[in-house]
Amino acid sequence: MAPGMEIDVAIRNYDIPHEWPEAVLKEAGRFSDEVSDKDKLKRIDLRDLPFVTIDGVDARDFDDAVYCEPTGDPEQGGWQLYVAIADVSHYVQIGSALDAEAAKRGNSVYFPERVIPMLPVELSNGLCSLNPDVDRLAMVCQARVSRSGKIQQYSFFEAVIRSHARLTYDEVGAILEHPESKEGREASKQRKALVPHLQDLYDLYKALAKQRKNRGAIDFETRETYIVFGEDRKIAEILPTERNDAHKLIEECMLCANVAMADFLHTHKLPGLYRIHDGPPEAKLEKLQ
Repeated sequence: MAPGMEIDVAIRNYDIPHEWPEAVLKEAGRFSDEVSDKDKLKRIDLRDLPFVTIDGVDARDFDDAVYCEPTGDPEQGGWQLYVAIADVSHYVQIGSALDAEAAKRGNSVYFPERVIPMLPVELSNGLCSLNPDVDRLAMVCQARVSRSGKIQQYSFFEAVIRSHARLTYDEVGAILEHPESKEGREASKQRKALVPHLQDLYDLYKALAKQRKNRGAIDFETRETYIVFGEDRKIAEILPTERNDAHKLIEECMLCANVAMADFLHTHKLPGLYRIHDGPPEAKLEKLQ
């Protein structure tokens, strides 16, 4: 088939919704390219904090940004962690055409060089993507983490933030794990102002990882792959994805925010969705032993 035709076939084979209803386009068309001043009102202004996004090199939209700083307490130690999640709910109102279409789609679908987004591009790549150097609305989890990696306090609030850089796992991994390598030196030079903040995040990650190990959490290392396309978009290679400490750092920050939210819901007896894994069957436990 002609290059790209297989994508059209797949979209139709799996009934992936790929055309926007008129009502959705109309609602999306009301948004401007930038966050309006009235939308920033009554939000905590965190634009001065050097939040960064850390994603794969081929990521197209950015859902979360992180920043942390030492508490400055010489006795207690620890960090203040900020996890900012794009505030989609500000734009996608319950009962709206956008809401109904997002529920119907359920997720974005990624193809080589093409994506079928859950929300129109005005939102998915624009207002709801934490792009660098622009104001964005976010829901923020602020967590105080002890030197030993335990969450001591947390709070949630609506904020306006400004990502200071769009970073990749590879460059952050080079800066933190291999600072003396050629890649590490070049990345550190390019991101000089952010290196101390990345180091703070790395120190926090080490404390959180140690705490997880102490409480007996299992760290599953699964091997994922990615596809390299050659000419005419035919598969040239299938290569393993290399996970580094930058991936794990982001995972630990997200876990912090999730644990804090689960505790908040539980404490206030609010309904929420929890992902709970069944215990392994007896036969598998015996095999493991």
